[in-house]
Amino acid sequence: MCRKTWISLLVLAAAAPVTVRARVLVAQEANPSHAHILHVTEAFGSTPDGGGLLPTAVAEAAIVAEHARLAAGGDPTDIDPMIRHTRHVLNAIDPSEFPTGPGLDFGLRPAVDAIAQHIEMAAAAEGASEGVKTHAAHVAAASRDVSQRADQIVALARQVLAAGVYNEAYPLVQQLRDLCAEVIPGADASGNGAISLGEGEGGVEQIERHMALLVEASGL
Repeated sequence: MCRKTWISLLVLAAAAPVTVRARVLVAQEANPSHAHILHVTEAFGSTPDGGGLLPTAVAEAAIVAEHARLAAGGDPTDIDPMIRHTRHVLNAIDPSEFPTGPGLDFGLRPAVDAIAQHIEMAAAAEGASEGVKTHAAHVAAASRDVSQRADQIVALARQVLAAGVYNEAYPLVQQLRDLCAEVIPGADASGNGAISLGEGEGGVEQIERHMALLVEASGL
């Protein structure tokens, strides 16, 4: 799903915040596991407009990939756009790395870290089904893979910002573009023909896929 669609979902959630919050509270009363699942899919207090952690992660990931592409897609002798868009990548990865930019002021890394935390809480909660427990392990593994890749992106982006001259920065922003392009689909780093979760290969798409299976298993 594209960034624009997720932003629209966040806006719709904001238009009826009482309804969404009430749904989470009702779920918590009926089944504590469901409340944590809904934090991932629908409503979490500190995200933009209180939207779910997963749509927030998807939106931030799209910004990361877009601005990494822009960083590497301009004049290879002009360092200014490289620096500017690399800062934008950092802002969408985690605002604590760079405080201003096009991100949603939450960050991909904080979002996927929180997804892993809450989905494991869902699996451990009273009332969690076996299906929820099974798929929660996959969601958490994919989320940690994305977080690991985010750490790699931050390290590489810092090298870009420290480069100082275009002929040093340009090869680095090309690497940054390629690394950020893996954030959403994941990457078969081992070359075995599959994306293995828990080995740094998972992407946001794998979080979405296993989260959909988890929601189905939960009966929500």
